[in-house]
Amino acid sequence: MGPVRTCVGCRSTGPRSVLLRTVVGTGTAGEPAVVVDVGRRMPGRGAWLHPELHCLELAERRRAFPRALRHAGPLDVTPVREHLERG
Repeated sequence: MGPVRTCVGCRSTGPRSVLLRTVVGTGTAGEPAVVVDVGRRMPGRGAWLHPELHCLELAERRRAFPRALRHAGPLDVTPVREHLERG
């Protein structure tokens, strides 16, 4: 089955191959933002998310990204939302 990860949105587990890895990066205005690590090779701590808007909304509501990524302060999730909407 391979490595198993937990979605920060719905808190269910799944194989790493079906989840998106997200890391802290830089947003369009230069502020800290959650970005999708498409190649799963970016440096830094990662948080895993099902590629569904529902899980993203749950993670936002629970304020899961700053906690999972160990980042003090708010994080912009717009890059992840745009990635999911593009499909």
